[in-house]
Amino acid sequence: MIARAQDGLLLTSRLLLAAALLPTGIARALNVSGFALTLAGTGLPAPNALATAAVIVQVFGPVALILGVLPRLTGLALAGFAAAMAFLLHPFWQFIGAAAVAERTLFLADLGLAGGFLMYALTGPGAWSWQGWRSGAAPAPAKSAAAKAAPRAKRGPSGRAPARAAA
Repeated sequence: MIARAQDGLLLTSRLLLAAALLPTGIARALNVSGFALTLAGTGLPAPNALATAAVIVQVFGPVALILGVLPRLTGLALAGFAAAMAFLLHPFWQFIGAAAVAERTLFLADLGLAGGFLMYALTGPGAWSWQGWRSGAAPAPAKSAAAKAAPRAKRGPSGRAPARAAA
């Protein structure tokens, strides 16, 4: 029972983490040049290449997260992405007043996401995922009490139960 609850919570956590990035990733994929202009405004070199790489990570990373594919790689890549975007897109130390507060809030939210992705990399996706299905970690159906109590017949080397002797 506890394992099922844990697997359900891990699935919910994966869905929530993916929901934080996937909509923005799709929007950026539909306007990569606009995102490249935003990155160029920060003074980054090769903004087109960085925008394309960011879109790939931000679209395919959450999909891998939802499915539970390659959890360590996915978690570490998304954590690095979230931390890098926090520093590149939300430099709150360059602002004053209300703008600084807003940028600091976004900066800390991105770092919080990075922490969630690191926790995912450490804990794994659980049994309700591609990895859980592939490794056979999904729980088997429970046996009835009668099936548990019934003694098993001893099997011979051929794998069949031995014939009973006539009385």
